[in-house]
Formats: sequence, C-alpha cells, structure tokens
Amino acid sequence: MSLPVSKHGEIIPRDTRSTISTRYRTVTRAINQEFWNSQSETQNSLYVGSYGRGTAVDTSDLDILVELPESEYNHYDSARGNGQSRLLQAVRSAIQTVYPRSDVRADGQVVKIAFSDDMQFEILPAFKNVDWFGQWDGTYRYPDTNMGGNWRPTNPKAEQEAMKQKNISNNGLLYDTCKHFRRVRDDHYSSYHLSGIVIDSFVYAAMGNWRWTPDGESSSAAHGDYELVLLNYLKRTMLWSTLYLTAPGSGQEVDTR
Repeated sequence: MSLPVSKHGEIIPRDTRSTISTRYRTVTRAINQEFWNSQSETQNSLYVGSYGRGTAVDTSDLDILVELPESEYNHYDSARGNGQSRLLQAVRSAIQTVYPRSDVRADGQVVKIAFSDDMQFEILPAFKNVDWFGQWDGTYRYPDTNMGGNWRPTNPKAEQEAMKQKNISNNGLLYDTCKHFRRVRDDHYSSYHLSGIVIDSFVYAAMGNWRWTPDGESSSAAHGDYELVLLNYLKRTMLWSTLYLTAPGSGQEVDTR
C-alpha cells in the first residue's frame, strides 16, 4: 500500500466549516450567558486541538477552549469533593440549554457534544494564569476530574503559533503531513484512537528541515524519501518501546500511551 503525502490533500468542505462556525458561536454564547452575563458569540473562547492548530480533517473532533471567570475557579477549587467534576457539570448544563436534544456529557477534562450528523465537539473550560503583576502569561489551567480532581496547565496559543511558523517555513508540508496521517488513521487504523496532538507533535519533530519544493525549483529527493525519514525517526526514538514527545511551542510532554 503506497500512501505518499500529497500537497493540499485534505480540505474541509465549505458547508462543514459553516456548520462548525455556527455551532461554535452557539456554544460560546451559551457559556458567555451563563458565566459572563454576556450575549457574545465570540468572546472568551477559541478553537484549540487539531482545528486550532490548522491540522484538522473533516472527521476531526472540534475542540473549543472556553475561558471562565476567576471567581468560578475559586468557587470550584474550594468545593468539597471533586470540584472539577462539578465545574464540568455546570458547563454541561449551560450547553444543554441550547442543544437539549444532543448527547451532552462530561468526560474527564471536557464536555462532549455528539450531534446527530456524527460531528463531535469537545468543550474545555479553562482559567487564565496571571503573573505577579496581574498580567496574563499566555497559559491556562483546566479541570481534570480523574484521581479525585486536579488542575492541569495548557498553552494552546504557543502550540498554534509554533505550528503556524513551521508550516510557513516548509511551504505547507507540516500541515499536509499532519492531515495525511489523520486520513490514513481514519481510513485504515481507526481502532488505534491515535490523538491529534500525538500526530502533530511527532510530525513537527520528525520532519526536520524538509519542505515542499517552491514553484519553479526542482527537487533531488526521490519518491518516498520523505516518508522514509518519518519512519526512520519513529524507529530511532522507539528503541525502548516508548515514544517521547513534547508539544510544539509549549514544550509540554505529550501522553503517547
């Protein structure tokens, strides 16, 4: 089976992108109304995950980070028992007001929405981290209901910027390769449940300085050379049967289990 990476091989259809945008705005408005007393459809939220990093395909889940007021963090952090779980339930209730017929459930760190057309959203509630001067440092903390409940850090904007800049420098090869991996996964290995952040972090590290040859230039690479580079990187880094990866930009360790 020959599966070379192709240029601009995965484009999400316009009608799908329109549906995503409508649902994004609906979820954002519901969160803002419940937690910020606002009707805004755009404030306090951003695309994260594969869609935010520019590497999604039309089968990708849609991940949205919704920022909540610090007062909510103080409330749920001081709550007895698993305050993180209670927070997810509050976010779930807000979303159910606008999608009462959809399957909306809290799951670990996110609230999942399963729509009847098989599109799935994952909503991550989060709080901004500030420095000693009260300035936002660009990172967030989000709830994890596992192991009795705790708070975990994330830096999605740093990841998005790192991916964007590298994709520019290699003429789009980074995004095309990440999308290609997703398509191969979905078409041939769907039972592996390989996450988007593992794919993106692996390609970012493994591709080195490879790039799409600019128009008007010729390449000395033979067919399959680039894919072989990716495979050899995987083999080298799994000598001990464990692949160690860090997320682009943020440097946070990625769970590859």
